[in-house]
Amino acid sequence: MSSLLTADDGRARCAWVGTDGEYIRYHDEEWGVPLHGDRALFEKLSLEGFQAGLSWITILRKRPRFREVFEGFDPAKVAGFGDDDVERLMTDAGIIRNRAKILATIGNARLVTEMESGELDNFMWSFAPPVGIRPRSFAEVPAVTAESTAMSKALRARGFRFVGATTMYALMQSGGMVDDHIEGCWRAH
Repeated sequence: MSSLLTADDGRARCAWVGTDGEYIRYHDEEWGVPLHGDRALFEKLSLEGFQAGLSWITILRKRPRFREVFEGFDPAKVAGFGDDDVERLMTDAGIIRNRAKILATIGNARLVTEMESGELDNFMWSFAPPVGIRPRSFAEVPAVTAESTAMSKALRARGFRFVGATTMYALMQSGGMVDDHIEGCWRAH
């Protein structure tokens, strides 16, 4: 399988995008763009946790509803969720109804609210590796790195859940901590 796919607009993109319009938009506008801010990174951490075991396009399509029911991923608001909120979320077909993931998101929000402003951002970005060689194919893109493993361990040590090393590498890719656009992709810098 080729690592690049040329779309109808003539642009070569990372082939994982396929032809889905939402995936193309996500690839072109978000994936690999440096993401900063505690709220934005809390949202990314939460959604990557919900994605565990599922496809990212599922999460992407449900993201508007996730944002709505999780109060824009404002950590202070989510930290205040109680049992009634958990039950409400468990009945909402617009999100992933996984009790463990919902509880982890609430618990993770509580941990974020215990941090100083900007601390989550600084903490997560402290694991970003130095700029490496651009991958020429999917075979060169890892699923886990020493940095994502270290981030996972450090987050778990702080009490965070659904933050495995593979999930954290996906967060590093999507949040621009690493740039895994394949050589030849129009987004490759």
